[in-house]
Amino acid sequence: MNRFQTTAIKQDDFAEMVAEEVERALAHYDEAINKPTMVSVGKIAGSIASAVTLLSPKHQRAIDAIHADLPGLASKFVRALAAEAARRSEAGIAGATNPPTTLSADVEPPSLPKSDDLESMLIEDWAGRVAGSTYLEENLRIARSTLHRWQRRGEVIALRKGGRKHVFPLAQFIDGRPVTGIRDVLSLISNPRLAWLWLTRPSALLDGRVPIDLLRQDQVGEVVEAARAFAPD
Repeated sequence: MNRFQTTAIKQDDFAEMVAEEVERALAHYDEAINKPTMVSVGKIAGSIASAVTLLSPKHQRAIDAIHADLPGLASKFVRALAAEAARRSEAGIAGATNPPTTLSADVEPPSLPKSDDLESMLIEDWAGRVAGSTYLEENLRIARSTLHRWQRRGEVIALRKGGRKHVFPLAQFIDGRPVTGIRDVLSLISNPRLAWLWLTRPSALLDGRVPIDLLRQDQVGEVVEAARAFAPD
């Protein structure tokens, strides 16, 4: 048995241990939670804990530096996981695969929904917090004329909602301006919905990091290269 196999077994044991502890905590916290849900939550927690321990010291320090953002990022991950589970269920492939219990940065994340699938989903279910031009003008002091200019230049992601109305994901703004790099990503992934979905999901091309988080930290180069590799030919 080689070193990799030994490490994998240890990580599986660690993930299982965390899962059991989480199940016990849930049972103590809320007796109304059904057993299958407890098991699922435990597996998720164990897999994440195991995956974090496998990260490089550099990436572990990066996570340590964003403690305040972890709840929000975790919520995004859970929503993405739920959406993928629903997609598999609707496609009749739930349980058809047997994914490993230990997550790794080397493992490709679930495929992103197709653009046509996004059209049938509520924006808030996959895009996070969004707002229209009125909200942005009143709360972020972004004039409508400025917003429309950014939109024409491809410097901001606008998602169509309903007929001709557009809403704007709030996570792309810092200090009343879209983060640097949005324009570069849109030039490579022209569909705004697909671009935003990619920006807000962990990417294997970025060692499991979330592209929009990197843009908010001015790490534009890495994200643009990853978007170029991801973009369809």
